Amino acid sequence: MSKAVKTIAVTILDKEYRVSCQPGEEEALLASAMELDERMRAIRQTGKIIGTERIAVMAALNMAHELLMMNKECDEGDASLERRMRSLQDKVEVALHQFNQLEL
Repeated sequence: MSKAVKTIAVTILDKEYRVSCQPGEEEALLASAMELDERMRAIRQTGKIIGTERIAVMAALNMAHELLMMNKECDEGDASLERRMRSLQDKVEVALHQFNQLEL
């Protein structure tokens, strides 16, 4: 039986929004709203972008870009780790082969 969805109030740029949230996810939702609020306020303070909708789009684009860069770095790290693991496995196999040759 699933738990009931909660409705949480978050405030972004002094406007309150009611958002549905799974039980146990409240802290993450509030932290996300605070992060978005901070980013939108920073964009608004530059004075270069006017209008809540445009500010929200710029904040979303910045966050999406950061997420994509982090995913790319993670993928590159995974590939590097896989190469190192393969190299170590090859070294272990060579060492075992040499050890087996010595026993003969």
